Amino acid sequence: MTKELTALEAINLTVCYPKASRPALNKISMIVPRGAFYTVLGPNGSGKSTLLRTLMGMSSPMTGEALISGRRVSDWDRRALAREVGVVPQVESVAFPITVRDLVGMGRYPYLGPLQPETPEDHEAVLKSMERCHISDLEHRFISTLSGGELQRVRIARALAQEPEVLVLDEPTTSLDIRHEMEILELLRSSADQGMTIFLITHNLDLVSRFSDHILLLDDGCVVAEGRPDEVLQESILQQVYQWPVTVKNDPATGVLRITPMSRNYKS
Repeated sequence: MTKELTALEAINLTVCYPKASRPALNKISMIVPRGAFYTVLGPNGSGKSTLLRTLMGMSSPMTGEALISGRRVSDWDRRALAREVGVVPQVESVAFPITVRDLVGMGRYPYLGPLQPETPEDHEAVLKSMERCHISDLEHRFISTLSGGELQRVRIARALAQEPEVLVLDEPTTSLDIRHEMEILELLRSSADQGMTIFLITHNLDLVSRFSDHILLLDDGCVVAEGRPDEVLQESILQQVYQWPVTVKNDPATGVLRITPMSRNYKS
């Protein structure tokens, strides 16, 4: 695969935290094609968020390289990187009063100079991202008054307002009810179909089988499996990684894989 077709790439990444007994990432290599919906799965502590932070240049590897659009992440100017990649982290705090409209508008900072007012193009990008995330009616609300699910949609809208080539999300559907969870995932799927690269970290096995093109499954900082959903989401692989009995069946209604956790005494 040529660098022009590669959105994100990890080459032999090893990351160790101080006093840890094992690496958080152990020689991880992966390629995320442009325009793909690429999902990272794994149990708690498997290295998912560490992989995201390392790819974005927020953690330094002991070995290996992280590449964005064929360039080392360390070679990117931060403003240029923000035009290329939008990130929705798992946790963040807003320490000052700010409205929904102003927070989403912060997604336009890579395109504006110091104290430069928004252009009509910036205004249009902000309005469009709020409409796509169904938060236009929250425009004048202060962030502190929002529910967890509302705030999550606002954060995704801010990333979309950047108009990035790549959108990176860490557990974006946390706190969302089923309607808004499905709306966000359908939005991400539609964005990938239109050429945006989606890099998603989640625990939701069922939904990734429906929306993902590629899945990377991690455990203890190592790659267990990588490939299409039907290649990765197999009973033997999932039971080994999650240490719990599951069944994997094709849902006749949707045509996608249905992963069901079973009781300990389940026998197939």
